[in-house]
Amino acid sequence: MAQPNIELIAALRETAKRLKNGAPYAWGNHGTCNCGNLLQVVTNLSKDDILYYAQTGIGEWTELAEEYCVVSNAPVAMLITRLLEKGLTPTDIHNIEYLQDRDVLDRLPGGFRWLKRNQRDDVVVYLETFATLLEDKLLQQVEVPYKQWLQPVGLTYS
Repeated sequence: MAQPNIELIAALRETAKRLKNGAPYAWGNHGTCNCGNLLQVVTNLSKDDILYYAQTGIGEWTELAEEYCVVSNAPVAMLITRLLEKGLTPTDIHNIEYLQDRDVLDRLPGGFRWLKRNQRDDVVVYLETFATLLEDKLLQQVEVPYKQWLQPVGLTYS
């Protein structure tokens, strides 16, 4: 599971917002699919640039993430590196492309259901739910020094 962090959560939410507002979407296109749209947010590259770089590798995002090699210096490696730097794993990349992470699906509004990988509305709800899941995990990691608040403070009232 992805490392929860504010940048990744914000990128997932921004991607969902853009898709909701009509950003180009085509599941069969590396630049405008689920991961392609996320990469547009993460890298500030255009859909055409992402498509060009992705085509230096072979396969869909799942295969590209699994075949990732940091020393290859191929342009597609830069794209995968950017996703990994944001806290995603190769499994997360696969799950974003196919909308398959069971933890995310279990938390969908209205309860568990299978989503269709090539349906814009399903991608939006998946990304929003994934962001909320990561946000909740991040909040669980925050430690609040509550003991200092338990000591009497000697307030006086007039």
